[in-house]
Amino acid sequence: MRNDERQRQLDTLLLNFQALWHPQPFRELRPAWCEQWPALAAELLALPEAEVAALNDNSAAGLYLLARHLPEVAEIAALADVPACATRPLPAIRAFWDREVPGRKRAQIEAFAAAAGGKGEPVLDWCGGKGHLGRLLALAWQVPVHSLDFDAQLCEDGRALAQRVGVEQHFIHADALQVDAWPQPGQHAVALHACGELHRRLIQHGAASGVAGLDVAPCCYYRGVATHYQPLSGELSLSLTRDDTRLAVTETVTANGRETRQRDQGLAWKLGFDAYRRQFGDGHYQSFKPVPERWLRMPFADFMQQMSERENLPPLSSSVAHEFEANGWQRRHEVMSLSIARHAFRRALEVWLALDLAVYLENQGYSVRLGRFCERALTPRNLLLSARRD
Repeated sequence: MRNDERQRQLDTLLLNFQALWHPQPFRELRPAWCEQWPALAAELLALPEAEVAALNDNSAAGLYLLARHLPEVAEIAALADVPACATRPLPAIRAFWDREVPGRKRAQIEAFAAAAGGKGEPVLDWCGGKGHLGRLLALAWQVPVHSLDFDAQLCEDGRALAQRVGVEQHFIHADALQVDAWPQPGQHAVALHACGELHRRLIQHGAASGVAGLDVAPCCYYRGVATHYQPLSGELSLSLTRDDTRLAVTETVTANGRETRQRDQGLAWKLGFDAYRRQFGDGHYQSFKPVPERWLRMPFADFMQQMSERENLPPLSSSVAHEFEANGWQRRHEVMSLSIARHAFRRALEVWLALDLAVYLENQGYSVRLGRFCERALTPRNLLLSARRD
């Protein structure tokens, strides 16, 4: 299926089901869709805790459950199913190219490099940090590489690492959002997990500069979005808020048991505070500033004392603190149960955002493939845009 055709179909279907994925159960005790589709809401609220956790972590499984109630959702699952990229084995690389590279990051870099495929053009490693990706490409593709990053110390560290393995890799200390001299015509620009406005800048400026090719794995689409995402490819029916674009990248696969327990407690504590705060307003959610992580690890009564002082609320009586703590845990289960409907659309929203970039590049005269450069277990941000001049 052509990218623009996939984009149009996904745009229409996501708009049709916006009532399911746009409301935030954390803020709304019962989203309006619970009345519209009561059988779905009842099934989600009746799920055991283990199944709730599993479905929140698996968008495809969540869409399958929704499709039992809303058959058209199955079409979204098909449109969000992006094929794996074709890959080329990397040549044998001399030892120590991966010095200072954590194991998971190294595997991501190698998977990206195997899927990108150079044609001999000089490479620009955009927002490259210490240049780990650029260093591997310089060795694997035998081409000169320029790595650009905002952090001067990372550039210095990268120069030392490049000299150690003897590759032609030059470092540019510059702000990617301000630089005009890069990328340059004829280059092959690559970016592994450049966030939001950084990858959009590369794609727009690279196309205008006449780069020969781009390989971009986007990340954190919400970065640089003020209130609503502005599509690059033209007018679309769907309008995404900044929170909607953040939803697309909330999936994680690396949390351990302790981190999961801390996350669950933090959510319960916040919801317990929300229940207390609603008593002093009109019963609706009121936003509050980010909560320091150390507060979320406190006993509930101590957490409530800190929050009440900060938010100018009367102190919570110790005699009823346990009631709001229990309320927070109950609400946590309800929020996570109802969030299955919201989280089921994460991948589809991410694909919609990636297709916006792909169709934009096609409009600029590039041939573009959208694929998965690695498995989700390595990183959920595994979409790769490969663009070449026609």
